[in-house]
Amino acid sequence: MDTIFALATAKGRAGVAVVRLSGKNAVKAAGRLMGNVPSNRGVRVLSNQNGQLLDEALVLNFAEGKSFTGESVIELHLHGSPAVVSAVLGVLGNDPELRPADPGEFTRRALDNGRLDLAQVEGLADLIDAETESQRKQAVRVFSGALGDLAEDWRKKLIRAAALLEATIDFADEEVPVDVTPEVSALIADVKSQMRREAEGVKIAERLRDGFEVAIIGAPNTGKSTLLNRLAGREVAITSEIAGTTRDVIEVQLDLDGMAVTMLDTAGMRETDDVVEGIGVQRAKERAATADIRVHMLMHNDEYPLHIDDSDIIVRAKSDIHDAEGFGISGKTGAGVDELVDRIGSILKERVASVGVAMRERHRVAMIRAIGYLDAAENDLEQQHGMADLTAEELRSAIRAVDSLVGRIDVEQVLDEIFSSFCIGK
Repeated sequence: MDTIFALATAKGRAGVAVVRLSGKNAVKAAGRLMGNVPSNRGVRVLSNQNGQLLDEALVLNFAEGKSFTGESVIELHLHGSPAVVSAVLGVLGNDPELRPADPGEFTRRALDNGRLDLAQVEGLADLIDAETESQRKQAVRVFSGALGDLAEDWRKKLIRAAALLEATIDFADEEVPVDVTPEVSALIADVKSQMRREAEGVKIAERLRDGFEVAIIGAPNTGKSTLLNRLAGREVAITSEIAGTTRDVIEVQLDLDGMAVTMLDTAGMRETDDVVEGIGVQRAKERAATADIRVHMLMHNDEYPLHIDDSDIIVRAKSDIHDAEGFGISGKTGAGVDELVDRIGSILKERVASVGVAMRERHRVAMIRAIGYLDAAENDLEQQHGMADLTAEELRSAIRAVDSLVGRIDVEQVLDEIFSSFCIGK
């Protein structure tokens, strides 16, 4: 493999900037910058080919097999001046034994060298993108290898089940002292049960990673935009006594108890001859239909504009000027806003409780495929004797589906997409 280099920290002025080299020539190339490369870590003066001083840097030397990529790695901790970084990268770029890294190439090498499995790579990408505490916690679980550990446990149980069945095939002409069917059935049922729980939690895990959506809906002039402004803590939506002011969906991103939540202010729902307002109403209905929670803001005599789901929240609008039974709210005074936020948080926390360690649609598809093979294996077990070979083949297919979770097989088509999301220095 080529020896690669890249800036591993964000561009721009900073206290420290880290440049990373990885590959068999990393130490030699670093030696041309500083002369004596520390065996572990140390401060060194960096110079160009003409002996001109570039910077004084902390240098870390990671031996092959003990680095992030699994290769020999040198890290240069420079002063974070754009000029310093540019000068050092320029010298490295002129080194014939080095080349600039591609996006995600350091992490790709960690995968190729067995330092990470594919699920951990995805967890690392999510960790880099995490903006809330819940996103961070979920990403750390996957990056730490939780999904890989679970997949390995499933794999061992299915291999055990397949081995038991294959033993009956190998000794088909002899008397097998023990009926293996009960143990095989128990192993299959255990793995299927765990896989179903994980698969069912993927949709919520995706929302946890990408953010939940809460739509504020109701008739025109019920205070939806005022409420959004109150939640955002700033004027993000135009408010007016004139009905129909909001024509498009306005989004505000919030951190709600560590969860990323996008609040949607929608056009007031009513019949209208105004073409532009009609488009806004249609967009409001479409976004509300896909939202995780809908907050219905109703005046005293309003009818529900959309079907009410169990998780929807119904509030009585403008409680500061209208007395009404039920949960009242006023974006103008803030009355009821804290309670609304608490209700939204409680609903989302209840959903998040079902999240496992599988976070992506790819994971769900692999598990559903494995469950299909295990269903077939159970059906085979229920048939007459002599089906052990078919059952064992179904189990082997299920094992291959489990292996695809962590990148052992059948994942080449997803690698380019995954690594394209990484920054150059990662």
